[in-house]
Amino acid sequence: MLNLNFQPILLALLQALILLALAPLMTGISRQMRARMHSRRGPGVWQDYRDIFKLLKRQDVAPAASGFVFQAMPFVMFGVMLLVAMALPVFTHHSPLGVIADIITVAYLFALARFFFSLAGIDSGSLYAGLGATREATLGVLVEPIMILSLLVVALIEGSTNIGSISDSIANGYGQSPTAIVLAMLAFGFAVFIEMGKLPFDMAEAEQELQEGPLTEYSGSSLAILKLGLGLKKVVMAQFFIGVFLPFGIATDLNAGGLAMAIAVVAIPVRLAVIFFLAALVENSMARGRFMLTSRVTWVGFGVAALSFVFYLAGL
Repeated sequence: MLNLNFQPILLALLQALILLALAPLMTGISRQMRARMHSRRGPGVWQDYRDIFKLLKRQDVAPAASGFVFQAMPFVMFGVMLLVAMALPVFTHHSPLGVIADIITVAYLFALARFFFSLAGIDSGSLYAGLGATREATLGVLVEPIMILSLLVVALIEGSTNIGSISDSIANGYGQSPTAIVLAMLAFGFAVFIEMGKLPFDMAEAEQELQEGPLTEYSGSSLAILKLGLGLKKVVMAQFFIGVFLPFGIATDLNAGGLAMAIAVVAIPVRLAVIFFLAALVENSMARGRFMLTSRVTWVGFGVAALSFVFYLAGL
């Protein structure tokens, strides 16, 4: 008989591995949708898997001016996203790792990954990568307040900053301050859309874009690990949105029946595919915008998050 103390840890590892395995598939589906909507054939949905396996066999070549931060960044990005994936409610309404499943802790983890990503661009010694790093840092300053404020609203409504507790409460319905929760969901979804590297703010798979400049200095297995980490970040952000605001159709806890757990397992790729599908539809309805205009657009998301806080204070 398996010791119950190890069940949450094993569940956390299992869900992290599942999200990691689905990451290249979801990014492949997103690229395929973009190609179809542009009347192109495009790469296959399995292309990202082939690229990663190919890169893992290649030799690393780093700039001569690069230091420890540049070499460590792919592993930091990958490790942080894997840790967040272990903390999110995926199979059940509760987080397997309640110790780190706090909205403040998760926000700091995302900030840590972004900090290393930006710092690695500067540490590479490349002017092009440095410019991309500054853009990434700027985007973080604009987007992260939207995420934190929208999560703070639902935390205040549900009376806890634990992601699992928030998910469990919202699964019972939007009975308390429904308008505030819906507005917080819209604001958080807006932030998730930007974090997934979608137009008009970014083009996540285009290394020639300035914002992805730090990627141009990586090669071989380091680039493969970094691509896995960035792909996992998109899946984690989508699952974060689902787990907090749409936690329906999954098991209540680990003691749920086999049928409930089976439905939860099947629902994971379906839910993620729907989120990536909707994101692709929105993305391909817009053109690439100037980065200098990003701050004007993100104010809209912050305004919606602030409005949700006002509705919370009003009890609506």
